[in-house]
Amino acid sequence: MNYHVICNPTSGNGIGKAIGEKTVDLLHQAGLSCTCHHTAFPMHAVQLTKEALAAGADAVIAVGGDGTLHEVAQSLAGTDTPLGIIAAGTGNDFIKTLHIPADTEQALDIILHSPPRPVDTVRINDRLFINECGCGFDVMVLDYAEKAKKVVKGILPYLHGVIQTILHYHDTRVRYSVDGGEVREENLLVMAIGNGRFIGGGIPIAPHAVPDDGRLDFLTISSMTRSRMFSVLPGLLKGKIEEFPETTHRYIQRLHIWGDRLRVNIDGEILTLDEAEISIRPASLMLYRPAEGETR
Repeated sequence: MNYHVICNPTSGNGIGKAIGEKTVDLLHQAGLSCTCHHTAFPMHAVQLTKEALAAGADAVIAVGGDGTLHEVAQSLAGTDTPLGIIAAGTGNDFIKTLHIPADTEQALDIILHSPPRPVDTVRINDRLFINECGCGFDVMVLDYAEKAKKVVKGILPYLHGVIQTILHYHDTRVRYSVDGGEVREENLLVMAIGNGRFIGGGIPIAPHAVPDDGRLDFLTISSMTRSRMFSVLPGLLKGKIEEFPETTHRYIQRLHIWGDRLRVNIDGEILTLDEAEISIRPASLMLYRPAEGETR
Protein backbone atom coordinates (compact mmCIF):
# COMPACT_ATOMS: atom_id res chain seq x y z
CA MET A 1 0.00 0.00 0.00
CA ASN A 2 1.16 3.48 -0.89
CA TYR A 3 -0.16 5.87 1.77
CA HIS A 4 -0.12 9.64 1.35
CA VAL A 5 -0.44 11.65 4.57
CA ILE A 6 -1.95 15.14 4.28
CA CYS A 7 -1.04 16.95 7.50
CA ASN A 8 -2.17 20.34 8.73
CA PRO A 9 0.78 21.21 11.02
CA THR A 10 -1.04 24.12 12.68
CA SER A 11 -4.22 22.19 13.58
CA GLY A 12 -5.14 21.85 17.23
CA ASN A 13 -3.11 24.92 18.17
CA GLY A 14 0.02 23.37 16.67
CA ILE A 15 -0.26 19.70 17.69
CA GLY A 16 -0.87 18.66 14.09
CA LYS A 17 2.82 18.64 13.19
CA ALA A 18 3.76 16.26 16.01
CA ILE A 19 0.80 13.95 15.32
CA GLY A 20 1.67 13.91 11.63
CA GLU A 21 5.26 12.93 12.43
CA LYS A 22 4.05 10.19 14.77
CA THR A 23 1.71 8.86 12.08
CA VAL A 24 4.55 8.68 9.55
CA ASP A 25 6.84 6.98 12.08
CA LEU A 26 4.19 4.36 12.87
CA LEU A 27 3.65 3.62 9.18
CA HIS A 28 7.40 3.22 8.64
CA GLN A 29 7.65 0.94 11.71
CA ALA A 30 4.95 -1.22 10.12
CA GLY A 31 7.09 -1.45 7.00
CA LEU A 32 4.66 0.58 4.91
CA SER A 33 5.37 3.14 2.22
CA CYS A 34 4.14 6.67 2.85
CA THR A 35 4.63 10.22 1.65
CA CYS A 36 3.83 13.17 3.88
CA HIS A 37 2.57 16.55 2.67
CA HIS A 38 2.07 19.61 4.89
CA THR A 39 -0.61 22.18 4.17
CA ALA A 40 0.54 25.79 4.05
CA PHE A 41 -2.60 27.83 3.32
CA PRO A 42 -6.41 27.50 3.26
CA MET A 43 -7.69 24.87 0.79
CA HIS A 44 -4.13 23.64 0.18
CA ALA A 45 -5.21 20.11 1.15
CA VAL A 46 -7.52 20.05 -1.89
CA GLN A 47 -4.53 20.53 -4.17
CA LEU A 48 -2.28 18.17 -2.21
CA THR A 49 -4.89 15.41 -2.35
CA LYS A 50 -5.23 15.79 -6.12
CA GLU A 51 -1.44 15.50 -6.41
CA ALA A 52 -1.47 12.39 -4.20
CA LEU A 53 -4.09 10.78 -6.43
CA ALA A 54 -2.04 11.64 -9.52
CA ALA A 55 0.99 10.03 -7.85
CA GLY A 56 -0.93 6.78 -7.42
CA ALA A 57 -1.91 6.94 -3.75
CA ASP A 58 -3.70 3.80 -2.57
CA ALA A 59 -5.09 5.69 0.43
CA VAL A 60 -4.96 9.22 1.80
CA ILE A 61 -4.64 9.85 5.53
CA ALA A 62 -5.79 13.26 6.77
CA VAL A 63 -4.04 14.51 9.91
CA GLY A 64 -5.88 17.54 11.24
CA GLY A 65 -9.30 18.72 12.30
CA ASP A 66 -12.68 18.87 10.58
CA GLY A 67 -11.44 21.62 8.26
CA THR A 68 -8.66 19.38 6.95
CA LEU A 69 -11.13 16.52 6.41
CA HIS A 70 -13.40 18.92 4.56
CA GLU A 71 -10.63 19.88 2.16
CA VAL A 72 -9.35 16.35 1.53
CA ALA A 73 -12.88 15.12 0.87
CA GLN A 74 -13.30 17.66 -1.94
CA SER A 75 -10.79 15.68 -4.00
CA LEU A 76 -11.46 12.13 -2.77
CA ALA A 77 -15.26 12.07 -3.10
CA GLY A 78 -16.33 10.18 -6.19
CA THR A 79 -13.08 8.18 -6.35
CA ASP A 80 -12.26 4.68 -5.10
CA THR A 81 -9.32 5.96 -3.02
CA PRO A 82 -10.19 5.70 0.68
CA LEU A 83 -9.73 8.31 3.39
CA GLY A 84 -8.18 7.61 6.78
CA ILE A 85 -8.58 10.06 9.64
CA ILE A 86 -6.05 10.87 12.35
CA ALA A 87 -7.56 13.50 14.65
CA ALA A 88 -5.42 16.55 15.38
CA GLY A 89 -7.95 19.37 15.53
CA THR A 90 -9.70 21.32 18.24
CA GLY A 91 -13.24 20.00 17.86
CA ASN A 92 -12.77 16.75 15.87
CA ASP A 93 -16.52 16.42 15.45
CA PHE A 94 -16.89 14.08 12.49
CA ILE A 95 -14.90 11.26 14.12
CA LYS A 96 -17.37 11.27 17.02
CA THR A 97 -20.21 10.24 14.73
CA LEU A 98 -18.03 7.55 13.14
CA HIS A 99 -16.67 6.26 16.49
CA ILE A 100 -13.09 6.76 15.29
CA PRO A 101 -10.75 7.05 18.29
CA ALA A 102 -8.98 10.34 18.96
CA ASP A 103 -5.88 8.34 19.93
CA THR A 104 -3.40 8.27 17.03
CA GLU A 105 -2.33 4.64 17.35
CA GLN A 106 -5.88 3.35 17.72
CA ALA A 107 -7.08 5.39 14.74
CA LEU A 108 -4.19 4.15 12.61
CA ASP A 109 -4.98 0.57 13.65
CA ILE A 110 -8.45 1.03 12.12
CA ILE A 111 -6.92 2.37 8.91
CA LEU A 112 -4.53 -0.58 8.64
CA HIS A 113 -6.90 -3.37 9.67
CA SER A 114 -10.46 -2.36 8.78
CA PRO A 115 -11.83 -2.27 5.23
CA PRO A 116 -12.95 1.12 3.95
CA ARG A 117 -16.69 1.67 4.02
CA PRO A 118 -18.76 4.19 2.06
CA VAL A 119 -20.17 7.34 3.64
CA ASP A 120 -22.33 10.08 2.18
CA THR A 121 -21.13 13.54 1.24
CA VAL A 122 -23.24 16.62 0.64
CA ARG A 123 -23.07 19.02 -2.29
CA ILE A 124 -23.53 22.72 -1.53
CA ASN A 125 -23.27 24.79 -4.69
CA ASP A 126 -19.80 24.07 -6.09
CA ARG A 127 -18.27 22.28 -3.08
CA LEU A 128 -18.91 19.44 -0.64
CA PHE A 129 -19.28 19.04 3.08
CA ILE A 130 -19.11 15.86 5.10
CA ASN A 131 -20.28 16.80 8.59
CA GLU A 132 -22.66 19.74 9.01
CA CYS A 133 -23.87 22.90 7.39
CA GLY A 134 -25.91 25.55 9.14
CA CYS A 135 -26.77 29.18 9.59
CA GLY A 136 -27.86 31.31 12.48
CA PHE A 137 -26.80 30.46 16.01
CA ASP A 138 -23.91 28.11 15.18
CA VAL A 139 -22.21 30.68 12.93
CA MET A 140 -22.01 33.17 15.79
CA VAL A 141 -20.78 30.39 18.09
CA LEU A 142 -17.91 29.73 15.69
CA ASP A 143 -17.05 33.43 15.57
CA TYR A 144 -16.60 33.59 19.33
CA ALA A 145 -15.02 30.13 19.61
CA GLU A 146 -12.29 30.98 17.10
CA LYS A 147 -10.90 33.59 19.46
CA ALA A 148 -11.13 31.29 22.49
CA LYS A 149 -9.26 28.47 20.69
CA LYS A 150 -6.03 30.38 21.25
CA VAL A 151 -6.45 29.92 25.00
CA VAL A 152 -8.35 26.64 25.61
CA LYS A 153 -9.02 23.42 23.71
CA GLY A 154 -11.72 20.78 23.25
CA ILE A 155 -15.33 21.80 23.80
CA LEU A 156 -14.45 24.79 26.02
CA PRO A 157 -14.01 27.34 23.18
CA TYR A 158 -17.41 26.34 21.84
CA LEU A 159 -19.12 26.55 25.23
CA HIS A 160 -17.69 30.05 25.53
CA GLY A 161 -19.07 30.72 22.05
CA VAL A 162 -22.52 29.43 23.02
CA ILE A 163 -22.74 31.70 26.07
CA GLN A 164 -21.52 34.76 24.17
CA THR A 165 -23.92 34.04 21.32
CA ILE A 166 -26.90 33.81 23.65
CA LEU A 167 -25.94 37.18 25.09
CA HIS A 168 -25.58 38.86 21.70
CA TYR A 169 -27.72 36.86 19.26
CA HIS A 170 -30.17 38.24 16.70
CA ASP A 171 -32.42 36.09 14.50
CA THR A 172 -31.56 35.05 10.95
CA ARG A 173 -34.12 35.60 8.17
CA VAL A 174 -34.12 32.65 5.75
CA ARG A 175 -36.20 31.54 2.78
CA TYR A 176 -36.02 27.83 2.01
CA SER A 177 -37.57 24.99 0.05
CA VAL A 178 -37.30 21.32 1.05
CA ASP A 179 -37.18 18.64 -1.66
CA GLY A 180 -38.63 21.00 -4.28
CA GLY A 181 -41.64 21.91 -2.14
CA GLU A 182 -43.16 25.27 -1.26
CA VAL A 183 -40.91 28.17 -0.33
CA ARG A 184 -41.11 29.19 3.31
CA GLU A 185 -39.70 32.34 4.93
CA GLU A 186 -38.93 32.44 8.64
CA ASN A 187 -36.91 34.12 11.35
CA LEU A 188 -34.83 31.29 12.78
CA LEU A 189 -32.52 30.72 15.67
CA VAL A 190 -30.96 27.66 14.03
CA MET A 191 -31.00 25.97 10.65
CA ALA A 192 -28.87 22.82 10.64
CA ILE A 193 -28.27 20.27 7.90
CA GLY A 194 -26.52 17.25 9.40
CA ASN A 195 -24.65 14.42 7.76
CA GLY A 196 -22.77 13.99 11.04
CA ARG A 197 -24.21 14.51 14.50
CA PHE A 198 -21.88 16.93 16.24
CA ILE A 199 -20.58 20.48 16.04
CA GLY A 200 -18.56 22.62 18.42
CA GLY A 201 -16.37 19.91 19.93
CA GLY A 202 -19.24 17.55 20.73
CA ILE A 203 -22.54 19.47 20.72
CA PRO A 204 -25.14 17.04 19.25
CA ILE A 205 -26.89 19.41 16.84
CA ALA A 206 -28.30 16.49 14.78
CA PRO A 207 -28.29 13.63 17.29
CA HIS A 208 -29.87 11.05 14.98
CA ALA A 209 -27.85 11.77 11.83
CA VAL A 210 -26.29 8.74 10.16
CA PRO A 211 -23.63 9.51 7.54
CA ASP A 212 -24.34 6.48 5.37
CA ASP A 213 -28.16 6.39 5.26
CA GLY A 214 -28.56 8.39 2.03
CA ARG A 215 -30.47 11.23 3.67
CA LEU A 216 -29.88 14.48 5.53
CA ASP A 217 -31.11 15.45 8.97
CA PHE A 218 -32.71 18.89 8.63
CA LEU A 219 -33.50 20.84 11.79
CA THR A 220 -34.86 24.33 12.33
CA ILE A 221 -35.37 26.10 15.64
CA SER A 222 -37.71 29.08 15.62
CA SER A 223 -37.01 32.31 17.45
CA MET A 224 -37.05 32.35 21.24
CA THR A 225 -36.27 34.77 24.04
CA ARG A 226 -32.80 35.04 25.52
CA SER A 227 -34.01 33.58 28.82
CA ARG A 228 -35.52 30.64 26.93
CA MET A 229 -32.16 30.08 25.19
CA PHE A 230 -30.46 29.70 28.56
CA SER A 231 -33.16 27.29 29.75
CA VAL A 232 -32.80 24.98 26.72
CA LEU A 233 -28.98 25.04 26.72
CA PRO A 234 -28.60 21.95 28.97
CA GLY A 235 -30.97 20.03 26.71
CA LEU A 236 -29.00 21.07 23.64
CA LEU A 237 -25.76 19.80 25.16
CA LYS A 238 -27.45 16.50 26.08
CA GLY A 239 -28.75 15.86 22.56
CA LYS A 240 -32.37 16.71 23.30
CA ILE A 241 -32.69 19.40 20.63
CA GLU A 242 -35.52 17.54 18.89
CA GLU A 243 -37.61 17.65 22.08
CA PHE A 244 -37.87 21.45 22.09
CA PRO A 245 -41.30 22.70 20.95
CA GLU A 246 -39.49 25.28 18.80
CA THR A 247 -37.67 22.53 16.84
CA THR A 248 -38.78 21.01 13.55
CA HIS A 249 -36.91 17.91 12.34
CA ARG A 250 -37.26 15.95 9.13
CA TYR A 251 -35.21 13.76 6.80
CA ILE A 252 -34.58 15.29 3.40
CA GLN A 253 -32.68 14.82 0.14
CA ARG A 254 -32.42 18.42 -1.09
CA LEU A 255 -32.63 21.94 0.29
CA HIS A 256 -32.67 25.31 -1.43
CA ILE A 257 -31.98 28.35 0.75
CA TRP A 258 -31.94 32.08 0.09
CA GLY A 259 -30.83 34.99 2.26
CA ASP A 260 -29.38 38.47 2.12
CA ARG A 261 -25.64 37.81 2.48
CA LEU A 262 -26.40 34.75 4.57
CA ARG A 263 -23.45 33.57 6.67
CA VAL A 264 -23.27 29.79 6.47
CA ASN A 265 -21.14 27.36 8.48
CA ILE A 266 -19.79 24.59 6.23
CA ASP A 267 -17.78 22.04 8.25
CA GLY A 268 -16.54 24.84 10.50
CA GLU A 269 -15.74 27.33 7.73
CA ILE A 270 -17.97 30.37 7.40
CA LEU A 271 -18.99 31.50 3.91
CA THR A 272 -21.29 34.34 2.87
CA LEU A 273 -23.95 33.29 0.36
CA ASP A 274 -27.13 34.73 -1.11
CA GLU A 275 -28.36 31.35 -2.35
CA ALA A 276 -27.40 27.71 -1.91
CA GLU A 277 -28.49 24.38 -3.37
CA ILE A 278 -27.78 21.49 -1.00
CA SER A 279 -28.16 17.81 -1.93
CA ILE A 280 -27.06 14.43 -0.61
CA ARG A 281 -24.51 12.32 -2.52
CA PRO A 282 -25.03 8.81 -1.15
CA ALA A 283 -22.02 6.50 -0.64
CA SER A 284 -19.69 8.88 -2.46
CA LEU A 285 -16.63 8.70 -0.17
CA MET A 286 -14.74 5.59 0.94
CA LEU A 287 -13.54 5.92 4.52
CA TYR A 288 -11.77 3.76 7.10
CA ARG A 289 -13.99 3.46 10.18
CA PRO A 290 -15.10 0.83 12.66
CA ALA A 291 -18.03 -1.36 11.72
CA GLU A 292 -21.27 -0.63 13.57
CA GLY A 293 -20.80 -1.70 17.16
CA GLU A 294 -17.07 -2.38 16.72
CA THR A 295 -14.75 -0.82 19.30
CA ARG A 296 -10.98 -0.74 19.53
